[in-house]
Amino acid sequence: MIRVGVLGPVGSGKTTLIERMTEMLISFGFSVGIITNDVISQHDALTIYRKLVEEKKILPKENLIGIVTGGCPHTAIREDPSLNVMALNKLTSRKNFDFIFLESGGDNVMSTFSPRLADYTIFVLDTSAGDKYPGKGGLGIFESDLLIINKIDLAEYVGANLKKMKEDAIKVRNGKPFTFISLKTGEGLEDLIKTFLGDVGLDRETESEN
Repeated sequence: MIRVGVLGPVGSGKTTLIERMTEMLISFGFSVGIITNDVISQHDALTIYRKLVEEKKILPKENLIGIVTGGCPHTAIREDPSLNVMALNKLTSRKNFDFIFLESGGDNVMSTFSPRLADYTIFVLDTSAGDKYPGKGGLGIFESDLLIINKIDLAEYVGANLKKMKEDAIKVRNGKPFTFISLKTGEGLEDLIKTFLGDVGLDRETESEN
């Protein structure tokens, strides 16, 4: 089982990313569980429930847990991850998973996951925040296993220079992978999945043994 922590600012596309990756991983034969973190509601969990459980009927409802943290997003995934540890234990007691996604509540570039929760981390940025990221840096950008720059379809409308963002990512990532995608149009999603599965030592033809 690989526990995948997904971080990034509010609105960067974390929930949609998890939806799209889950769809693709399930289509490859993998078993997927999802834990979402929200400060005051189960909004993200309900969004995933409607899309993957009710509408597409590809995710069993027992594979999804929504946590209401009631406080600082990074505290629940780093300083005091007890709520997420309990959720992980609950999920893994139900079945054997190939992947479990843990979505952080929207937070800043200093967010990181406790190793008690995540084996692999993905940090999501989007072009609508401007092109100062990833060059601005931060633990999430430096230390994440995979950096994703989303909403490339909006770059021209918000004045974000993708070439600059790519150059900055190369400088600050020290060889770690990053991808440019549009979750709205699907551009770059195939490359993302290929990079991700290669990074964790799997490939798209691999089928779950569970």
